[in-house]
Amino acid sequence: MSVAKMTTTGTAALLSRIQTTQGLEDIFQWVREGDTIQTRVWLDDTEHDMNIGDDHGFSLLHWACKEGQMNIVDMLLSRGARVNQTNMGDDTPLHLAASHGHREIVLKLLRNKADVNFVNEHGNTALHYACFFGYEQMAEDLIQHGAQVSLCNKYGDTPLDKCRRERFRQQLDEYAQQLGLDMRKIAYKDQSSMGTRMRTKTLDRSLSRQSAISGIDLHNLQLTLKLASAPSGETWRGRYQGRDVVTKVLRVREVTPRIPRDFNDEYPKLRIFSHPNVLGVLGAFAQPPNLYIVSEYMANGTLFDILHRNSRIVVDHHQAVRFALDIARGMAFLHSLSPIIRRFYLNSRHVMVDEDMTARLSMADSKFSFQDKGKLYYPAWTAPEALQRRPEDSNTKSAAMWSFGVVLWELQTRQVPFADLLPMQIGMRVALEGLRLSAPPGASPQVNKLMEICMNENPGKRPSFDMIIPILEKMQR
Repeated sequence: MSVAKMTTTGTAALLSRIQTTQGLEDIFQWVREGDTIQTRVWLDDTEHDMNIGDDHGFSLLHWACKEGQMNIVDMLLSRGARVNQTNMGDDTPLHLAASHGHREIVLKLLRNKADVNFVNEHGNTALHYACFFGYEQMAEDLIQHGAQVSLCNKYGDTPLDKCRRERFRQQLDEYAQQLGLDMRKIAYKDQSSMGTRMRTKTLDRSLSRQSAISGIDLHNLQLTLKLASAPSGETWRGRYQGRDVVTKVLRVREVTPRIPRDFNDEYPKLRIFSHPNVLGVLGAFAQPPNLYIVSEYMANGTLFDILHRNSRIVVDHHQAVRFALDIARGMAFLHSLSPIIRRFYLNSRHVMVDEDMTARLSMADSKFSFQDKGKLYYPAWTAPEALQRRPEDSNTKSAAMWSFGVVLWELQTRQVPFADLLPMQIGMRVALEGLRLSAPPGASPQVNKLMEICMNENPGKRPSFDMIIPILEKMQR
């Protein structure tokens, strides 16, 4: 490569980085100012990650809560922003809303499952701040939602100890006793190493996500450990630019000149960072005869591994429902895109689980237009009509709902569907002989009913993911 070309390439990369930085600075400014129009436009770009953070780890939701921008808070929460995400000081959005007196936002966060007793680096909860700043109604709201009045911070102070007005302290003390709360002091416990924190991705990490890894330097990509081998290719763990990644090396029967072009045209649609339950592709590149897809490494692996291979992780009923809800939210988001991603086939192997046990749909497992047309490698999760017809002739959304029903069955039984049969046998018997999964005997009637409607024999009578999300939310309570 000539010096001139190298200089041009370096300048383009620097310009791209500057533009990305400017874009991130803009969105934080729009959120702080309450500019709903610009914020909505930014969020509508699927490559933008709403959970990114600034230099201090403040996410967009942190800033919206701090500045009292209710419309932005509503917008972010409706799109799945992480409500318990922490900044560099371990503050959640609830801490910031409480300390700045935004009562309606506090109530909105609590209704969206904010952890009312989450402690920051000082051991303070949201109630500590409400008491310190004298927000009486807010303090009562927090107590009604389970805030512990006797939880000590790092310095041995309870929320009541932080009340600067004696009358306010006595009022809260009486209110807590009327509710029958235990007033004995609870000692501070350091939670920083318990694995419960959802750290905001900082600006530098976000920049690396936003950068065009399509211009990846192959020499800086290290493939260190083969994780899996499947008919569609191999999956490797590795490192790129100092971060842990997973790289899929696709198997293509014959790499014609057109395939790399199609590959480069299609993979940008999989760079989806705007939803917490979708794991977007960081980048991809073609080096015939190999095609590579690079994704972020998830230490907990796939949902399939957790349910069927990893006895270290226990999935109780609550976690199973949470996984199901995460998947439903991710699928609802994918189905809201136009055009829809038609070749993402839902099954537990294509769901990754991140460090805080959140399920995320792996876009790296989507199939490209040139890959094995008509072949389905996991027929146990495939709707009968999808096995009988060409992909373009079946309803993608209703077929995905059947697949979701099978994942629900897995979550309830911890078994592999039709484990005693070969894939070809499964496909033939499901499509032609009416082979079906039986209702798990230990599942609740609500779960069995949901599986029944998800796997309705009539595709037109299956619900959408938007319709089942409220059902799963009720199960979670």
